[in-house]
Amino acid sequence: MLSLNKQLILIFSTIHFLSFAQLDSVKTDLNEIQVNAIRIKVLYRSVAQNVVIITKEQIQNSPARSLQEVLSMVAGVDVRQRGVGGVQADIGIRGGSFEQTLFLLNGVKLTDPQTGHHAMNIPIPLDAIERIEVIKGPSTRVYGQNAFAGAVNIITKLGELTSVVSTLYGADFNSFGGSLYVNIPVKNRLKQAIALSKDVSDGYWYNSDYQVTNLNYEASFRLNAKNELKGVVGYTMRDFGANGYYSKSYPDQWEATKTGTAALTHVFKTEKFTLQSRVYLRTNQDEFRLKKNVPSFYTNRHRSEVKGAELNATYQTKYGITGLGLEARDEAIISSNLGERNRQFIGLFLEHKKTFLNKIDVNLGIHSTRYSTNSWKHFPGIEVGYNLLKSVRSYVNYGLSYRVPTYTELFYVDPTTTSNANLSVEEAKTIDVGLIFSKNAWRMELVYFNRQTTNLIDYVRDTSSISPNPNKWTPKNIGKVNFNGFEFSGKWIPTFKSKVVKLQELAVSYNYIDANVLHQDELESKYALSALHQQFIASMTLELFGKLRLVPVIRHIERMNLNAYTLFDAKLIYQHHPKFKWFVEVSNVFDEDYTEAGYVQMPGRWLKIGVNLRMD
Repeated sequence: MLSLNKQLILIFSTIHFLSFAQLDSVKTDLNEIQVNAIRIKVLYRSVAQNVVIITKEQIQNSPARSLQEVLSMVAGVDVRQRGVGGVQADIGIRGGSFEQTLFLLNGVKLTDPQTGHHAMNIPIPLDAIERIEVIKGPSTRVYGQNAFAGAVNIITKLGELTSVVSTLYGADFNSFGGSLYVNIPVKNRLKQAIALSKDVSDGYWYNSDYQVTNLNYEASFRLNAKNELKGVVGYTMRDFGANGYYSKSYPDQWEATKTGTAALTHVFKTEKFTLQSRVYLRTNQDEFRLKKNVPSFYTNRHRSEVKGAELNATYQTKYGITGLGLEARDEAIISSNLGERNRQFIGLFLEHKKTFLNKIDVNLGIHSTRYSTNSWKHFPGIEVGYNLLKSVRSYVNYGLSYRVPTYTELFYVDPTTTSNANLSVEEAKTIDVGLIFSKNAWRMELVYFNRQTTNLIDYVRDTSSISPNPNKWTPKNIGKVNFNGFEFSGKWIPTFKSKVVKLQELAVSYNYIDANVLHQDELESKYALSALHQQFIASMTLELFGKLRLVPVIRHIERMNLNAYTLFDAKLIYQHHPKFKWFVEVSNVFDEDYTEAGYVQMPGRWLKIGVNLRMD
């Protein structure tokens, strides 16, 4: 691997001999996008929830090298990375914990009964993502127990034509990587794509080296005009030094995960009726050591397996659209620490959507569920949208949520942590009230939300004057927590042009969350009292001289009882040919000293340089 200085010389020497061309400034009309993360699918302009869509263009322009980094630039999403490069991160929404967010890949649930720390073991490089849908608020009625505070649906799209997209980059800390995304359609019936990526780094501080490998294959086969088969198989491996991940007493922590996903979906569709059936499998292997080179000192090995089947249908009549579904899932784990465990889940869904006077739409539904470890529970919800004016839409929604404890919370024990097999199910009541203004180049949204949680699970321990605290963390139902907050987001896409500078997009958002946590003051909290409190994000996309694109992003993050910090990232894209572009990314431009999760010191200023090539 060339040193970074040699890479710079090579890149800019090559640029000297290449011709210039206009930057591709194609924009996606968000209002016309169909939101797939909602069971009864609607256009983005008609949603009655707080939904954010991240388009392919925004992902490509973003100064981010991983899905985690892309999500960190979304309003209301709290990303706590343990290092960089997409190794591991905890994702919370609106003050919720990482255990309360559900991830999906093209609608396939990526649940992990061991722990939410593995929720983002997703085998998809950024070049393969068509868009990301972030649903903020209760989604239990649609997806079940893991969507407690929200859900994130990652969507890929198979191409109509043969194409190849490749990316290579080099960076500080002897980091480098690349990805390859190939679409291979066969005639008009079979579409297929292969995506793979590799990221390697020596690490930015002691014991923070990593290797991340992703491989994914997906295909769709149209049987006839009404029937289609879709399949996906993916695999990801992550090997990383885990200094400070879970304890600062053992700087030589190390972890390796191997995650496989597979799903087969059949879709039958007519003008008014849709029936979708799916089977899926997700496996995850996790090896964790407190001392990387001394496995005999303390090593945990876990293997979890989730098998599931779904059946969903929608039918449209003059009375509206009715949706119903059935899901069954088996969650098992074999672990050197947690033991051999197994539980089953069954869920029933029913909802109906009706529009009145072309102005008011109502979506009412219920999710009934039963785990083999719990009795039947029922979670209704309702969303109401009202078009006040052609450019102004209001909405209100209400829903109940729940979450079953993970196997880690129930049974995990190590030198710093103990377990609690008597944990109760988390439950919450959430209400959202929102107002959306969308006209021409402007889109603004203001939303207030309130989430009242009972039996919230948090890791707590007695306080101590000794450092580090010798008392063990113990998961407990700490009582009631009331989350109140509001969010403002605005986006402006101007239409005027200039030969020198063109402002393509300007976006800004602000989040405020207040949590009233009711538990004993003498207990030290690990998660509940460190929820997102204030968040400000601003970004713009500038086109310079018709040849360069500059995307600066500034983020201010303040969590409860933790130090606030401000980060400035930037990306410069130089596209001399419609199919070939160079990019330079600088993370943490002003060298901020900050920590996001655990005891992991995040890197200072970090430079990345790369090239992207597309052939079709």
